[in-house]
Amino acid sequence: MTITQLYIKVVPFIKPYRKLVFYTLLLTVVGSFAAQVNAFIIKYTVDSITSLLVNKTPLKQGLSILILISIILLTKEIIYSLVTFGQKFYGEKLRIYIARDFSQTIVEKILNYKMAFYTSPENESGKLQTRIDLGVSSLTKLTQNFFIDILPLFANAIVALAVMFYANFYVGLVGLFIVPLYFYVSQYQAQKLSGFRRSMRTYRETKSSAIINLVESIVVIKSFVSEKKEADKHKSIQYEMTENQMQTRKISFVFDSVKSFIEQIGIIIIIILTAYLVLTNNMTIGAIMFHILLFNNVSAPIRQLHRIYDEVNDALIYSEGFFDILEANNEKESKGNYIPNNIKGLIELRNVDFIYPNGNKALKDISMQIKPNEITALIGLSGAGKSTVLNLLDKFYEPTNGNIFLDGVDLKDFNTDFLRKNVGLVLQKNHIFKGSIAENILYGSEEKTFDDVIEASKKAFIHDQIIELPKGYETAANLLSGGQQQRIAIARIFLKNPAIIFLDEPTANLDAIATEQIKRSLDEIKKDRTVIIISHSISQIIDASNIIVMDSGKVSEHGTHEDLFNKKGLYYNIFTAMANSLNIDKIMKAVDE
Repeated sequence: MTITQLYIKVVPFIKPYRKLVFYTLLLTVVGSFAAQVNAFIIKYTVDSITSLLVNKTPLKQGLSILILISIILLTKEIIYSLVTFGQKFYGEKLRIYIARDFSQTIVEKILNYKMAFYTSPENESGKLQTRIDLGVSSLTKLTQNFFIDILPLFANAIVALAVMFYANFYVGLVGLFIVPLYFYVSQYQAQKLSGFRRSMRTYRETKSSAIINLVESIVVIKSFVSEKKEADKHKSIQYEMTENQMQTRKISFVFDSVKSFIEQIGIIIIIILTAYLVLTNNMTIGAIMFHILLFNNVSAPIRQLHRIYDEVNDALIYSEGFFDILEANNEKESKGNYIPNNIKGLIELRNVDFIYPNGNKALKDISMQIKPNEITALIGLSGAGKSTVLNLLDKFYEPTNGNIFLDGVDLKDFNTDFLRKNVGLVLQKNHIFKGSIAENILYGSEEKTFDDVIEASKKAFIHDQIIELPKGYETAANLLSGGQQQRIAIARIFLKNPAIIFLDEPTANLDAIATEQIKRSLDEIKKDRTVIIISHSISQIIDASNIIVMDSGKVSEHGTHEDLFNKKGLYYNIFTAMANSLNIDKIMKAVDE
């Protein structure tokens, strides 16, 4: 990304704060003229004192000159301090506001992206976090550099250079020659470092993902005594980062030395040229300090340029990943417009294929019908495509080929928000948000009352356990056990009261008694609704009106439990394996005794 391209992308974020930009620019212009006062005062002071010494003027006249100079300098410093404060305040205010807008905009964007965006290997949570954090940080630094650092520095330089030309054309040429030469060296430095910076971005993303993975996998790591192995993996990444950083700094130091040399050459030429002009009576002696101070104002941005160039190039590198996320329009969910008066729940899949972003073909030309107000069970071995079907039905993904219909209307035409408000989803492990139990149950149904929360909790058989807690419904939900959290999620669905329910192993993490309680609560919520359940629980499967057996992304067979069992196909094998895993014979003997 070039600076011009980046500027075009950043401008829309700056436009709402045009007044702040105007005030900053106005103060910058005032400050740049005020910054030249010292050079004029020094020249006047040196020339006046020299004249007094040559003419042996009384001390009283010299003191009056010093008082005048002091008043002018003090007044200038007061004005300059006020201007600098206003300039920095408005610039910092602009930076803070833009940082806020960048952060809020990208959060709003990613919340509306397809699930495919999150399952892409390029968009792992650690990588996304690093890209967003570094993107916002570098872009706000760019704003700060431009409105707080670069503008004042270069405004001072331009005014100082103009004054140098006004004082003496040849002295002005020296300053004019040094600046573009320094710019050229800095730009060449940036080109040399761009590859290293891009590699550093990749290393940082990889490191962030690795650390998140370590935290999430800590139990497994410790159980297999693999701490050293994981530490060595991280060490490898860290060492590669270190090598990249050392190469970056080595190149930077070489170029910084060259730029410092160029700056010092400029100062030497100014001193020699001005001294010659003084000796030839073309200038007064005060002009030596006058031109050195002016050249210092010209070279001030030069001394800052390496830092600014580093941060600008960071912005160019890190903004690529940031704007890739921000402008991923092809990843935006298609919302649809169709909103019916009510949903009956007739679902049909016709010749549906689906391929995940990683290339895995999860569904292969499947067709099935799910009748309204009935319970349909999807069963099959792991990887058969059962959960993928639910993901498609909830519009988390769109079919690669084929069509899905709900009540005779293509699912892609349904308004996504309306559809999801009418679909309840209970997973094997449901997410619990940071907050109280009541807040978690109310999530998505904030208009409900506390009495509704209590009623939903009773149906999920969690109320009695909640009221025994010291803080009751105000207890932090993430402190509950896995089984309790599962019932909080089910209570959330009771409160939502959807027309269609998808259950993906809803009792997998519960103990036997809790499973029985949840089964009774699920039996209640299943009434007069379209229910699709994925489960390895015999009791859940037998209750289904229709059973669809999947195998390797295809529909293998479908029908009632009795029909499929008597058919002695794949369903028979799966069901028998389930029964055997429960040790049914011994259980029956124990019950008979």
